[in-house]
Amino acid sequence: MARGPKKHLKRLNAPKKWMLDKLGGKFAPRPSAGPHKLRESMPLIVLLRNKLKYSLTYNETKKVTMSRAIKVDGKVRTDMCYPTGFMDVISIDKTGEYFRMLFDVKGRFLIHRIKKEEASYKLLRVKAVKVVAKGVPTIVTHDGRTIRYPDPLIKTNDTIKFDINSSKIVDFIKFEPGNLAYITGGQNCGRIGIITHKEKHPGSFDIVHIKDSVGHSFATRMSNVFPIGKGKQAWISLPRGKGVRLTIAEERDRRLAAKAR
Repeated sequence: MARGPKKHLKRLNAPKKWMLDKLGGKFAPRPSAGPHKLRESMPLIVLLRNKLKYSLTYNETKKVTMSRAIKVDGKVRTDMCYPTGFMDVISIDKTGEYFRMLFDVKGRFLIHRIKKEEASYKLLRVKAVKVVAKGVPTIVTHDGRTIRYPDPLIKTNDTIKFDINSSKIVDFIKFEPGNLAYITGGQNCGRIGIITHKEKHPGSFDIVHIKDSVGHSFATRMSNVFPIGKGKQAWISLPRGKGVRLTIAEERDRRLAAKAR
């Protein structure tokens, strides 16, 4: 039995949400240890080489990252396998481009282009609220941050608006019915809708019911729900389609209509 951490990742075992082709080689880049889990992140090399097409090869990507051209959440990252995950802001100052990592309605990673003003903050989901040494209250967020002395009204599952430059909490959204939420896992990953109600199941998973903008209702686990706005107003710019999943027939009709035009 091999000892120590795994250092390789076979291409067929890579997360499907990366959309790598099966015949593009035997191996895929394995994300480094970082703020997001392996299967909930995308390494910078996949983002730069396969998605944005800013490089063609492994070595070219290495030169791009080592030139200190890529920032993730305002910090230069030279590791081309650095894991980027949901809500991360990728900045490329040389081209003046800014992107936010989101999911499309089919659960795949979506590199959403944003403006410079929006790139100054990100939304973080609160995973835990606890008191650490010397009685300091802290919150732990979905991207591995520990923030000291938060607002006492912030609880687990709420969302905070985090200023990247000052590392301060600007505002927060309560996890409650009537607020807009993004689904970040499960079969409904990538859908956006209003929280209608919560169901508590002691000893099992708590369930949340969501209704999207066209009236379709669905349910998912509470751990998959990420509030992104108060009421119907989102605090981030949303991708095309506004998180509404179409049926196969609706997708076909839309494609035919576009082709007819």
